[in-house]
Amino acid sequence: MKSSNKNTSWFIKSVIKYLPLGFIIFVWFAFSSPYFLRHSVPFPTRQLVTFFAPWNQYDKYAGPVKNNAMPDVVTQIYPWKHFVVSELKEGRMPLWNPNNFSGNPALANFQTAVFSPFTLLYFILPFIDAWSLTVLLQPLLAGIFTYFLTREMRVSRGGAVVSALGFMFSGFIVVWMAYGTLSMAVAFLPLILLSLEKFLRKNKIRFLIPAALAVTVSLFSGHFQTSLYVLITSFVFIVYRYATDRRFKRMMIACFALLSGCVLALPQLIPTFVLYTQSFRSSNAIVDGGIPLYYLITSFAPDFFGSPVTRNDWVGFYAERASFIGIIPLLLAGFSFFRIRSHYVLFFIGLSLVSLVLALDTPLQVLLSMAGIPVLSSSNPTRIIVLWSFAMSILAGFGYDYLGEVISKKIFRHILYVVVTVIAIVMLAWLSVSVFRLLPADKVHIAERNLIIPTLILTLGIFAIFLQFFNKRIRKQSFFLWLIILLIALDSFRFAWKWMPFDSTAILFPDVPVISAMQKLQGTGRVFGGFGTEVQTYYGVRSVEGYDPLYIKRYGEFIKAATTGRYTVPDRSFVGVDRQAKSTEKVLNFLSVSLLFQPKSQLFVNYAYPVWGRPDIYKVVYEDDLFLLYHNKTMLPFARLSYVYEVFTDPKKLLARFYDPDFSYQTTTLLEENPSFPDMIQKDATGSAEIVSMKPTRISIKVNSTSPGLLFLPTPYYPNWHATVNGEATQIYQADYAFQAIKIPKGKSDVIFSYSYF
Repeated sequence: MKSSNKNTSWFIKSVIKYLPLGFIIFVWFAFSSPYFLRHSVPFPTRQLVTFFAPWNQYDKYAGPVKNNAMPDVVTQIYPWKHFVVSELKEGRMPLWNPNNFSGNPALANFQTAVFSPFTLLYFILPFIDAWSLTVLLQPLLAGIFTYFLTREMRVSRGGAVVSALGFMFSGFIVVWMAYGTLSMAVAFLPLILLSLEKFLRKNKIRFLIPAALAVTVSLFSGHFQTSLYVLITSFVFIVYRYATDRRFKRMMIACFALLSGCVLALPQLIPTFVLYTQSFRSSNAIVDGGIPLYYLITSFAPDFFGSPVTRNDWVGFYAERASFIGIIPLLLAGFSFFRIRSHYVLFFIGLSLVSLVLALDTPLQVLLSMAGIPVLSSSNPTRIIVLWSFAMSILAGFGYDYLGEVISKKIFRHILYVVVTVIAIVMLAWLSVSVFRLLPADKVHIAERNLIIPTLILTLGIFAIFLQFFNKRIRKQSFFLWLIILLIALDSFRFAWKWMPFDSTAILFPDVPVISAMQKLQGTGRVFGGFGTEVQTYYGVRSVEGYDPLYIKRYGEFIKAATTGRYTVPDRSFVGVDRQAKSTEKVLNFLSVSLLFQPKSQLFVNYAYPVWGRPDIYKVVYEDDLFLLYHNKTMLPFARLSYVYEVFTDPKKLLARFYDPDFSYQTTTLLEENPSFPDMIQKDATGSAEIVSMKPTRISIKVNSTSPGLLFLPTPYYPNWHATVNGEATQIYQADYAFQAIKIPKGKSDVIFSYSYF
């Protein structure tokens, strides 16, 4: 009998112990249920086929789009991951992507997340399932790690659940979840702090192993700015904990563990640093873009200024400014200020305030942007709001526990302080909308409607607190726990469910005939037209255009100069050929554009390149009901010989020379250093350059020339490219401002261009 009672007692204790964690998993599963139960995937397939060519030309794909605020998932992240996995499965490291910008580094891009351990899922599961699990695991990992972190900091199980729910479905994690990069990078922050805290308290080296590995995984997750915030917070936490216990040796060991994680990530960090120095982003600072002070009302009512989901977001920057952690967690975080003597609470109060100040649109934020700090000055400053969300979520757990103490001790004034303050803020929001009419008249109804549910949830939360305080019969902790946590779960679920699209796989990159035709007809040339990375990278259709935060600066300047004929500052992330510029035809020929893509619905419109009506240059080689493909008869071959060159020490003068109408780009190569041929070049020489094989990181060419000369490739110049002639290494010259050329001898030669990791 005693044994039976003992087993029953053990079972009950186990249920109580793991029930909070099970509840977190249950809420996550409910959110993810469209994937697990209906196999709808967390990817905006409806947005893909509705807004992006060539699918948007088909009536059969037209339909309602839930959320059109995540185009980069369609145009960048998903196609890049598809390219990476395809290359890895071919046995090649995905070092170079030949499909965007006439070629651009792939692994060094950072957002491709080549080394992420979650890339292994793509070798086990179908691609879309691996993608879906990677996306959906982000809030789960963030929630579980936050739960254990707060438990380590002596927060109750109920408080730990509050913190976990607040962070795992915080604004930042939810709005960036579909990308699979930003939210994953920050999801490991609570694990790092958990490891550090265990070590600093117990002095066991084994506790630092998860910290080091979590730093590495964060850096491998695909968003360096977010990982940098994670690293800075982790180092500050170590220093702060040293200030509380004065154990210098432990502090240094903990710092060493974090640095070890960075060292493990060097295979990603080194090539990214090289690309960053070669990119336009390194010199392009963002000097504005902070969160306006008035926008903080969205911490309480996230859709106060509308939402991209309902198409009434009239202020903009919804995702960049997302600071929501839940209405009840925001209320509970206020109670944590009464526990400021706790060194944990003090740290997270400081973290929340500092990150909030740095995210706001203030002169300080502008000064920091203009300081030229690498990465931070050239990235959107509002994303540091994720640290506010994390810190406030942790404080909500402490506030929950303190509220329980206040209720048990009947300290009514502390409840009153927080509740009155929150009510006053909410009333001010209502008054500004309904009475003072501070918003535009046509936007008032948006704010009023989106204040109703947050106000209702807050009212229920306050009611539960007062009910708990004044009714002795229900003053048990279990009632308070489940009522408050249920409200938080419902609020968090509502916010995340509203934002995240789960779409059918039936319209996930559906094959259409014109794409197959482009793949078949492009040969060794490139394709030009109104389509993006969603076609270029996913299907291997090589393009001269591209969209990427990190692209080779010289290439962007070369393309931009086609509009004016001289050096012009390129765009921040997009490189596109001006359809109406005088030099457009020259650029297309020079870059070996063999095919031009033309929807029939855009024939004769003034914003399209006028490919029609010129049969002497452009010949129709494919036609269906919706599209035409034209072959460019005047394109230059991809590999070509040149026996005339000019040298310019000033790159801008060289660029102006290229776009000079009198410049013979077909026969003359422009260089920035003299190649010093040992033998005389015969300007009337002839020769041939035949491409034997063409892979992303290796191009093999057979050359036969009657004289020494130059072999030119319209592939962007980049330091990781190397060349050999008949097995001997040779220098690659930066040619025609942004491309590659090498010296070749007289006679037959075997030439190999190869891209290496180092």
